[in-house]
Amino acid sequence: MPMPSMPETFSARLVRSSVVTPRVKELIFERVDGRPFIFEAGQWVSLQLPLVDERQRPVRRSYSVASVPGGSPRFELVVTKVDGGVGSSWLHEASEGVALEVKGPQGLFRLGAPTPSLFMATGTGIAPIRGMLHQALARGGAAPLWVLFGARTLADALYREELEGLAKAHARLRLELTLSRPDDAWTGRRGYVQGHVAELWSALSAFEPAPHAYVCGVKKMLADVREVLRVKLGVDRQRVHLESYD
Repeated sequence: MPMPSMPETFSARLVRSSVVTPRVKELIFERVDGRPFIFEAGQWVSLQLPLVDERQRPVRRSYSVASVPGGSPRFELVVTKVDGGVGSSWLHEASEGVALEVKGPQGLFRLGAPTPSLFMATGTGIAPIRGMLHQALARGGAAPLWVLFGARTLADALYREELEGLAKAHARLRLELTLSRPDDAWTGRRGYVQGHVAELWSALSAFEPAPHAYVCGVKKMLADVREVLRVKLGVDRQRVHLESYD
């Protein structure tokens, strides 16, 4: 894996804002200077908002890049509106055309060598994994790519139709959706992601070489998944890649 480059600071303008689930908006930004935004799937950016905190410091918020790498000046973020959240509330109300200072890309949560892989995410944690899946499929190979994605309801499952389309188009991509608050009509997996990890990991371990895990979500989910993989199943630390958000 190449060494990470130093993040740069640049100005980006909000060119489109759209509702994608009941609580999530997709925000598409474009570099003001028109230069390509170069990043690796899995990385994140920091936005400086036109707000200050109680100590009069600029308010910054960090979000994983949801785009697929490709050299465009545009990049996508997905933002959940948090009750009482100053930053997410401002971004949900931001007008198209507003420009923000951006620092990035940053982060070491990136796709490794081609191996059987289990991607696990909750909520907007699917954002960096979306790019990873496209990257893994584009580079070819036959290694299985399994996705375990947790959401409250089917309406909250971000990028569901896109992921289902990828799974139909690529036999090695398997999508497992689990809902923590399903309705009576739901016939798929139920409960939290961490309750299904051991089953899927054990099945994926039948493939060679040894599988890797890529996990993105809230800290509680990450801690529980790491407990299952590292402690209960004895998976090497080098094969478990984690990215958390608040």
